[in-house]
Amino acid sequence: MTAVLEPETAVAPHPDIAHLAPLLGTWRGRGQGEYPTINSFEYLEEVHFGHVGRPFLTYRQRTRAADDGRPMHSETGYLRAIGGDRIELILAHPTGITEICEGTIVRDDEGMRIELDSTSIGRSSTAKSVTALGRSITLAGDTLSYRLRMAAVEQPLQHHLAATMQRAN
Repeated sequence: MTAVLEPETAVAPHPDIAHLAPLLGTWRGRGQGEYPTINSFEYLEEVHFGHVGRPFLTYRQRTRAADDGRPMHSETGYLRAIGGDRIELILAHPTGITEICEGTIVRDDEGMRIELDSTSIGRSSTAKSVTALGRSITLAGDTLSYRLRMAAVEQPLQHHLAATMQRAN
């Protein structure tokens, strides 16, 4: 268990993920969700990227409803650099879904852009039918934004979520 806990003292990021260091920290902001099978909604979000000195970032996400603060969704997992511009995102959702995405990272003077598509979706027997996910993540200065695409409940892959967050620390 101690292998995935963030260190109590500062540890330099592993050299294989040094180019992901701008993501480290806590991000907070606001998002909007929509899908053909649900009512549109707004949410507040907090994302935390950490590291333990190994060749991956830890990832923790939590959302709550913008109108009354009730808890909504959460995800936890790892962001792995796998060589060159290739990247993997491995996530677990409390809804009975696991998600493995692979894609690319592009770095430039403005920041970075990560494009990910699911290569595997795992589902418990009680999870809703999610068949594909895609994520576009952009970092520009102290602003992190993303768009999430989803294919679920007999709907094709399409826009589901978008959020913009500011660095909190």
